[in-house]
Amino acid sequence: MTAPTPPVERDPEKRGLRLVAVLLGLTVVSGLIDAVSYLGLSRVFTANMTGNVVVLGFAAAGAPGFSVPHTATSLGCFLLGAATAGRAAPRLGVGSRRRIRFALTAEAVLVGAAAAVAFARPDTHGTRYALIALTAYALGLRNAAVRTLRVADLTTTVLTMTVTALAAEFRLADATAHRSPRRSASVLAMAGGACLGAWLVLHHGPGIPLLLAALVSGVLAMLTSGRE
Repeated sequence: MTAPTPPVERDPEKRGLRLVAVLLGLTVVSGLIDAVSYLGLSRVFTANMTGNVVVLGFAAAGAPGFSVPHTATSLGCFLLGAATAGRAAPRLGVGSRRRIRFALTAEAVLVGAAAAVAFARPDTHGTRYALIALTAYALGLRNAAVRTLRVADLTTTVLTMTVTALAAEFRLADATAHRSPRRSASVLAMAGGACLGAWLVLHHGPGIPLLLAALVSGVLAMLTSGRE
């Protein structure tokens, strides 16, 4: 007599979206947030620190339309967020799932708070600093968490090396670079998020794109899993 087959236990850690899909979703969010910060907050980046360092140099040289205090606030809060994530990492254990869920939950809360501020007190000096600080801190947390995942070509905030790899590994006769679809999707995700964010900022102000970014981050936090 054959023994009954034991029921297959579904590992709750494996449920939800695969990690690549989560990171592509976060890349869209980065486009949204940088559209808000650059177009609506004195030409400051709060997701892309490569651009922010360049902008800080422009501002320090006295180029018109840029602000040293705004840019320095963004850079400082981003670094503080990354440091916070680093301090929290030992308590969250070695599993990438817990780290990324913590970062995405915090991002959803912080960006949601920024949206609330944008709706409640639009176009004030204090509001600009609040939005810069909240979004930059949130993106610092996220970037520190994403860095530990080591998923190639999906940093969620910068594309220089991704675009470089696309060009360097492209072969007219045999375009078989196995990561090309991922890289292309990352570029499209950033461009799509930036385009949508820019349209929303220009026609409706920063509140709606920030709220959308918070909602997407929150959904991804609930659905993400620890596997690639």
